[in-house]
Amino acid sequence: MEYPRVDFLYLNEEDMIAAGVKDMKGCVETMEEMFKLMKVGNYRMGGSNGNSHGCMVMFPEKSSFPEMPVDGPDRRFMAMPAYLGGRFDMAGMKWYGSNADNKEKGLPRSILMLTLNDKDTGAPLAYMSANILSAYRTGAVPGVGFKYFAKEDAETIGIVGPGVMSKTALAAAMAVRPSLKTVKVKGRGKASLDKFISYVHEEFPGLEVYAVDTIEEAVRDSDIVSVSTSSPTGDPSLYPYIAEEWIKPGAIIESTAALRFDDDFLINRARTVTDNIMLYEAWEEEMKPDAYNTIPIPAVRVEDLIAEGRMTSEQIDDLGDVLLGNVPVHRKENEIVIYSVGGMPTEDVAWGTVIYRNALEKGIGTKLNLWKTPDMMV
Repeated sequence: MEYPRVDFLYLNEEDMIAAGVKDMKGCVETMEEMFKLMKVGNYRMGGSNGNSHGCMVMFPEKSSFPEMPVDGPDRRFMAMPAYLGGRFDMAGMKWYGSNADNKEKGLPRSILMLTLNDKDTGAPLAYMSANILSAYRTGAVPGVGFKYFAKEDAETIGIVGPGVMSKTALAAAMAVRPSLKTVKVKGRGKASLDKFISYVHEEFPGLEVYAVDTIEEAVRDSDIVSVSTSSPTGDPSLYPYIAEEWIKPGAIIESTAALRFDDDFLINRARTVTDNIMLYEAWEEEMKPDAYNTIPIPAVRVEDLIAEGRMTSEQIDDLGDVLLGNVPVHRKENEIVIYSVGGMPTEDVAWGTVIYRNALEKGIGTKLNLWKTPDMMV
């Protein structure tokens, strides 16, 4: 870039696809590289602790201002900034608005965009459609866990919640465990189940897939379990529940959303692994006490138990430590791994940087000008 002129690349959804945003194998590898950089500290996220998930604008239940939105399912705006070092060496921010009522307009629940910025000047380098990017990086993070913790000959995966996140989690599972033969899926409605089953038939011909009526059926005899549901927060007794006796020895259960286990199981027999332990510590700090009431991911419940003195910090492992060899991949034979995935803007920056550079190399996207010279220097 020849300053003071500032140009940036705009990538719409078609451009993102052409630049490789759906390359799940590459996305899993990118996430693995990102986790290693994060473990050695070569990153920053928001907040004074450098590990905040982001800054969220939420709306009140009632407002005296007629134009102001009021609270509703998934109704919020959120900014998720981050810097990631290494070969990425990029700053950026994912911004999104979310409203469950969007589906009535033919829109996805959340509409996401990612901005990449020069780390020194702050000038924009790219502005890109991020719905597919976010979905794939969200699926790829479970994929890293499946790669390390799932049995090499895993054959069966249980899916709870047949939405977009489960589709990409399945794609990641297939990328790292092509031995999978059977998919069991639990959903709430026939339409979403039919859509998921059609997706599996189309994307993975020959893979057996069928619907089950209960979470127990999805979990029993599954080598991998992936849970991604939309559940109200606030009352943990209403979160989706998995009993210990349903779980196959040696299974990995991954959760990107609300999920509940018995405390005795978490304390005494399960192995808890997080995608970034400091994210969960930040949540515990920001939302104490009882952070699990707000962030319903299993590792947040473990953090609550640590805060209550019922568990110790040594009972929770960080994926980055596994990747760098600081802790063993398996601590005991046939252990059950509960792998919590919180989602971080470093993931968007990592995969977004790869796709941006792919687009530059392939001549994809639209070059836009911010200014030739700035009209006002501030």
